[in-house]
Amino acid sequence: MTGPDRVRGVSDSPTSTATPEATDEQTPEQLRIRREKRERILAEGREAYPVAIPRTHSLGEIRAAYPDLEAGTETGQHVGVSGRVIFLRNKGKLCFATLQEGDGTQLQAMVSFNGVGEDALARWKSEVDLGDIVFISGEVISSRTGELSVMADDWQMASKSLRPLPVAHKDMSEEARVRQRYVDLIMRPEARSIARTRISVIAELRAALGRRGFLEVETPMLQTLHGGAAARPFVTHSNAFDIDLFLRIAPELFLKRCVVGGIERVFEINRNFRNEGADSTHSPEFAMLETYQAYGTYDDSAVMIRELVQEVSQAALGTQTPTMPDGSTYDLSGEWTALEMYPSLSEALGEQIVPAGADGETTVEQLLAIAARVGLEIPKDKGYGHGKLVEELWEHMVGAKLDRPVFVRDFPVETSPLVRAHRSVTGVVEKWDLYVRGFELATGYSELVDPVIQRERFADQARLAAAGDDEAMVLDEEFLAAMEYGMPPTTGTGMGIDRLLMALTGLGIRDTILFPLVKPRT
Repeated sequence: MTGPDRVRGVSDSPTSTATPEATDEQTPEQLRIRREKRERILAEGREAYPVAIPRTHSLGEIRAAYPDLEAGTETGQHVGVSGRVIFLRNKGKLCFATLQEGDGTQLQAMVSFNGVGEDALARWKSEVDLGDIVFISGEVISSRTGELSVMADDWQMASKSLRPLPVAHKDMSEEARVRQRYVDLIMRPEARSIARTRISVIAELRAALGRRGFLEVETPMLQTLHGGAAARPFVTHSNAFDIDLFLRIAPELFLKRCVVGGIERVFEINRNFRNEGADSTHSPEFAMLETYQAYGTYDDSAVMIRELVQEVSQAALGTQTPTMPDGSTYDLSGEWTALEMYPSLSEALGEQIVPAGADGETTVEQLLAIAARVGLEIPKDKGYGHGKLVEELWEHMVGAKLDRPVFVRDFPVETSPLVRAHRSVTGVVEKWDLYVRGFELATGYSELVDPVIQRERFADQARLAAAGDDEAMVLDEEFLAAMEYGMPPTTGTGMGIDRLLMALTGLGIRDTILFPLVKPRT
């Protein structure tokens, strides 16, 4: 902590809090006192929220200009700075405050009787609370203790805070941080860091794809049919067209239209909405990167995704072995291993699991019996077929034990209706899922480009939907019409931006999203 010790007063009592969840009986009084100060400022013809202030320098610029100023030095440079008051100490004719600007940079302000006069000093003492944003005009100096400071010759309220900040030495609850991210950003360096890291990650993703010749496009978020993923959609209604519409669950089918039209390397960083569960790795609203590359296979896209993750980690964090919250490191460097779904599941179970359609295929009845034996509960009303059961068993027996980066390859045909059949293995498709730190980070395909087979796959999905699978895809005639014009051999990928931040930082999904969806207070 820089700056002097803080004062504890009405704006800084041990029980004060800015969170709506507070039940402290003093909070209404604190709000009332701050509002009275605002009214007094306005009544005296001054501004509590001026339209502009004569700011000349940021706090960061002052610190950069004077990194090693000796104690007791007067620079002669006159500046105008502003910041949020984080700490206060009022001592007779000399008051100290630590100001903080948006990125967390702090600088001490000194307000004295000799510098601003009796009236201005009295106003400072009576009007300024923790959390206020103030403007300070004065000379850059180093205090007798060596603290870089601005010695005020004038000051002005820039924005009067009507709510007290949380107590600095008492952490906000996780729920309060999520509901009041703006307060979290003020109080916690970690919150500011992750917000800026996310911005850097997205910028580097765009730059890395640009270096590879990809073009960024925008596709519809409101769609007449939901498709491109196995997920339950949100439904809304268009009054103009008098039809139901779906919030996008994936941009895939429109990005493939771009490839048909000749945009052979295309990507979108998009918002998706899935009306499903919310937990430490899932959010109903989330950001995703999807890419499509003509004349590539799922082997090519696996290499690209690995390189993207490594380049982003290096650019945003300065390393490919990021540090986790517990102090451990996670190694993203080098080549990553790969394993195949059916062989790895067979090894974990100690018996051979054979894809549907291959000789000696493992039946649904056999898979249900295995699930019961290993303690995996299967919903009775979802109509799970061979492919879904294999994936559930694999997740239970193998996926839950993964930690290092690994590509899981060659999934059942049934669960991957938009993916090309494997070139040499019956009953599986050329699809990989990338697991990092034990959760799925990205997926990649050799895309199905045969419109006749694609129609058959959609028909299979319709039968699954009729059997009760509420995540099955629907037949999209417009998409099939585009495919019938001819789509080149293509590989596609999808990677969750929120999950990429989770992989790089070790945080939960709600910490990586600036304003995650939360239930209203009851």
